[in-house]
Amino acid sequence: MGKLQQYFIRIRKLLDITFFLVLFFIMLGTVLLAAMYSNVKPEKLDLSLFSVAEKTIRSPGTVEDRKSTENKRKEAIDQVQDVYTLKKEYTQNRVDLISSIFQATVEMNDEIKEEINKHAELAAKEKPDKAEPSDSEKMDRLKAKLTPNVSKGLSDQVFVALVQANPDELSIAKDLTVTAINNVMAQRISADDVENAKKRVEEELKYTTLNDNLRRGVIELGRYAIIQNEFYDPNATEELRQQAVESVEPAKILQGQIIVEEGELINQDIYRQLKLVGLLDNERPFKPFIGLIVLITIILSAIYFYFSQIKSIPGKKQTDLLLFGIIFILTILIMKIISMLQIFNYAGIGYLFPAALGGMLIKILIDEKLATLMSIIMAVCGSILFNEGVTGTLNFSEGIYILFSSLAGILFLSKLNQRSKIFQAGSFAALVNLLTILALMYLPNGQFTGIEYGYYLITALVSGIGSAVLTIGLLPFFEASFGILSTMRLIELSNPNHPLLRKILMEAPGTYHHSVMVANLAESACEAIGANGLLARVGSYYHDIGKTKRPNFYIENQMHLENPHDRLPPDKSANIIIAHVTDGSSILKKYNMPKEIIDIAEQHHGTTLLKFFYHKAAQADTEVKEEDYRYPGPKAQTKESAVVGIADSVEAAVRSLSQPTPELIESLVKKIVADRLQDGQLNECDLTMREIETVSEALCETLKGIFHSRIEYPEMIKKVKQA
Repeated sequence: MGKLQQYFIRIRKLLDITFFLVLFFIMLGTVLLAAMYSNVKPEKLDLSLFSVAEKTIRSPGTVEDRKSTENKRKEAIDQVQDVYTLKKEYTQNRVDLISSIFQATVEMNDEIKEEINKHAELAAKEKPDKAEPSDSEKMDRLKAKLTPNVSKGLSDQVFVALVQANPDELSIAKDLTVTAINNVMAQRISADDVENAKKRVEEELKYTTLNDNLRRGVIELGRYAIIQNEFYDPNATEELRQQAVESVEPAKILQGQIIVEEGELINQDIYRQLKLVGLLDNERPFKPFIGLIVLITIILSAIYFYFSQIKSIPGKKQTDLLLFGIIFILTILIMKIISMLQIFNYAGIGYLFPAALGGMLIKILIDEKLATLMSIIMAVCGSILFNEGVTGTLNFSEGIYILFSSLAGILFLSKLNQRSKIFQAGSFAALVNLLTILALMYLPNGQFTGIEYGYYLITALVSGIGSAVLTIGLLPFFEASFGILSTMRLIELSNPNHPLLRKILMEAPGTYHHSVMVANLAESACEAIGANGLLARVGSYYHDIGKTKRPNFYIENQMHLENPHDRLPPDKSANIIIAHVTDGSSILKKYNMPKEIIDIAEQHHGTTLLKFFYHKAAQADTEVKEEDYRYPGPKAQTKESAVVGIADSVEAAVRSLSQPTPELIESLVKKIVADRLQDGQLNECDLTMREIETVSEALCETLKGIFHSRIEYPEMIKKVKQA
């Protein structure tokens, strides 16, 4: 594993160079393209016109059939009948015309009477009488009152009948004629129906009680009045045709639609449809390729954006990116291998894919947000890779299944920090798998047999449990290869049976107790500022491992024995005390402990001054150098190292108090923190002043809880004295 870890370290360093970073993303894109291209590439069929189809062929996608759409629109236009408009005003015009003829006849008769009456008066004065005009003269006078068109349009027989009729007969004739005209012209009369309409008005007037001459006259008047009142409307007709065209839905060859049945002859129309959906071998499948390239670009852009936004310690971003890439490629390869089993035509073979694997690994080793992004990407890729047997490119059921399964594993692990709990997370994912499959089966109202239900139950269990087994199996490999200190690894290191913790307990029990107290303080303080409390706890357990080399030289292990420093000069005592940092680092490295734990052991004292021995030496020698009595450092580089260092000093100081009170504890904590700030020990970590204040408050609260039984309150003292 050591060589492999060095190999990954070299690759990680290469990712700092832009060229290799771009090359890394190109490699990820190439893997995705190679895995998914065969699943989006359209099926090519070597078919010829008028050949017989060897199998049933369905459309791989939905495509508009423009030719069929145009034919449907032409049919819709042909079915639209011409629009004819009824001119109702024509009826009134013709009625007014006939009425005016009768009115002109009445006026003419009145004029003749008036003339005769005038001549009768003159006859009384001995002037000769004027004779009444003849029918011919009356007819001429009547025609003069009418328009030339009317006069020419009617025969003389009509005018003779009118001038011969008395006023009562004219009134009856007018009413009969107008009524008949109204009745007939109330209906539509087309150009072809004019003669029939004239016959209908003739039939209505034929059986009137008028005398023969007048009846023949009104019949001719009625026929003359009847004209066409229904005319073709081009605008309305065109509007209806346009509406018919718009109402026609585009003809589409739907995804999954059967184009040709097995054994059916491929005629010209079927051949055209096959060409339209891109199933002929003379079509170039460039569109699916472009679509896949765009999709892969979106996926890689999302990954790049995520890693470009995060802020982490130097080297960690590149490590996480490399780790993500390996897990990503591994998951895609597993998905591709399982997708190849689709050739056996087993329904739902994609449900065997351990969908929660990638998400749980990323969640444990890197970050929960990145694990969620991984779940979404895997769902998209899975919907393409497992599209065999479905119409279209995307298998949405498989995509939903992978997304839900992966998220289930991530969410269940969010509050679990033990490696043994991974199996429980896999079991929970299996349950979610089963519920998701049932939902996907019932949504389309499908009918399934008991065997099918059992098959899907097995696939759900295999996927969930398989995800847990693979996660447990791969986790040590990634942790060892990348030197990752995961939550699971921290839990294992906190086990009291760990060899180094047993070493501290057996060889330096006082130091062990001190370390446990520091762990409690550091964990609560780190959690108060949002730092990694578990890392601080485990780091506290091991921070003084170097004291096991000379345990009796540290006051917590002397157990009322003689202090060996009383017999040593200050410089040697200082060297022994300072050495526990370097000794501890050596021991931790020997046991291949994680770098984060080693850093805490090296940095928890920073470059602080051993004040006791420095002042002791200064009293004896005025030329004492301060740097000889300082720890070698480095200063705390992380929040966890800084908090462990403060907690270490605070715990030792408070433990030395004989009567610790809340006020005294608070004053002591503030003094120690102020000394660290003034000495510049917190300058190289990213603790803010607000966080430092929060750390102080958290330490005070924890210490008050630890030492509350030793605090003597005034009331208690009073009661003791009274007793």
